[in-house]
Amino acid sequence: MTNTRDMNAATQGVSEARVGSADGRPQPEADETLTEMSIIQTDYLVVGAGATAMSFVDTVLSETDADVTMVDRRYRPGGHWNDAYPFVRLHQPSAYYGVSSRELSNWTKDKTGLNRGLYGLASAAEVLAYFEQVLQDRFLPSGRVRWLPMSEYSAAADGAHYVRSLTSSERVRIEIRKKLVDGTLARTEIPATHQPKFSITPGVACVTPNRLPDIRRPYPAYAVVGSGKTGMDACIWLIQNGVPPSRIRWIMSRDAWLLNRENFQPGANDVDRTLGSVIGQFEAITEATSVADLFSKLEQRSLLMRIDKTIEPTTYRCAIISPAELAQLQRIADIVRLGHLRAIEPMRIVLDKGALDADPDTLYVDCSARALTPPPGIPVFDGDRINLLMVRFCQPLFSAALIAFVESHFNDPVEKNAFCAVVPTPDRPTDWLRMWATTLANQARWQRNERVRNWLAQCRLNNAVAMMRGAKPNDEVKLERFKEAAAKAGAAAAKLPDLIASFACGEGDGTHE
Repeated sequence: MTNTRDMNAATQGVSEARVGSADGRPQPEADETLTEMSIIQTDYLVVGAGATAMSFVDTVLSETDADVTMVDRRYRPGGHWNDAYPFVRLHQPSAYYGVSSRELSNWTKDKTGLNRGLYGLASAAEVLAYFEQVLQDRFLPSGRVRWLPMSEYSAAADGAHYVRSLTSSERVRIEIRKKLVDGTLARTEIPATHQPKFSITPGVACVTPNRLPDIRRPYPAYAVVGSGKTGMDACIWLIQNGVPPSRIRWIMSRDAWLLNRENFQPGANDVDRTLGSVIGQFEAITEATSVADLFSKLEQRSLLMRIDKTIEPTTYRCAIISPAELAQLQRIADIVRLGHLRAIEPMRIVLDKGALDADPDTLYVDCSARALTPPPGIPVFDGDRINLLMVRFCQPLFSAALIAFVESHFNDPVEKNAFCAVVPTPDRPTDWLRMWATTLANQARWQRNERVRNWLAQCRLNNAVAMMRGAKPNDEVKLERFKEAAAKAGAAAAKLPDLIASFACGEGDGTHE
């Protein structure tokens, strides 16, 4: 199979079958000139070419001889990274990201900046270049991947599958031998493609973070809308580019619990700290007398952090920052905590819980896109469909690779879904517990199966493999530490149901809105 930049190339060497226009199938649109429709036969039709879809396909290529057709509305792989703001970077070290067969990280630590002393974080440009290389150097040369960019997928009422080119309107019918794979369920919202949920009076200067590097004059005031990682990035970018914190207003609907990046360092030299942080989470769970006590213990161990220790966070979204980044954010004194922004007017802002005066020459930066959105309540393996959802705590790319492995080596759908119970997308702090409960149950099943266990031992995206990079295979001290983690994971798994039941039955989640 070849790299296909149009539908004609897509069908070369695949199927010469043609479908006439009088057979009852959906007709070409009015502006189409085709009188016949091509058919593509494929084992897997993967809708979307974002990071999770790329990870799934990579593992399918490694574990099977199946062929794959990938379709995406964009012209290159990478999903939402194509629309990301130019200064965005991974939250986590690059060693944990990408596809299993190819490294993204160069395994060096930053020598300057707010990530100094920690392993590097790939930029948006680096991530996009990486996925393009995976496509061009691995997927297409395999002869088993068919790439349909600038195209959209649709399903007819009779269950037939179609792909239409966004540039030529040409359509092909896809005949799937195995499964349809939905790689779009992450539905990552980002500012560049997100419509704000607040009104903006004409004449007010409001931009997405994508436009910040285009600033050509100073503003007396800047206001960042959004408390998520994008909002944090925008605040830090402004400070690093000369804006005094006193001129920044930060509008946040909810304070968040944040993960400490120091606890997520790969490699054998940092395994004591990284694995120790995992053990620390398990210990906090087993020792906690309530949900509030749990989060207090996690903060005492520097496992979770927050902007203001006097404000109880009411959200948790897997955001990872360094202590140095946190210190920069804490320099901003004008933090507005009056609920969601409803309107920006020339002289004031209107929020759920009140209104505040505003400088009429303020540059507003809209970072209110949700990023993570809850998936529908569906299983991973759903008949002739595979849904790429998270099956491990905050690790969507590893999850996609694991799903591909399970699809490749197991047949019973009940067993497959047992291996791949869906980890909830986080929103509230108590989701931290739910995520761990499902993750630990999944991991216990994986470890009981020899095939899965052996695959985990060599999967680059498995955090345990990344942690042990550079270690001697017989390093008994580190191996004993992993055994300790496994034992404490079991104790934590046994305690989690009681903690979850405590807020489900009325104790509350240890937070307030």
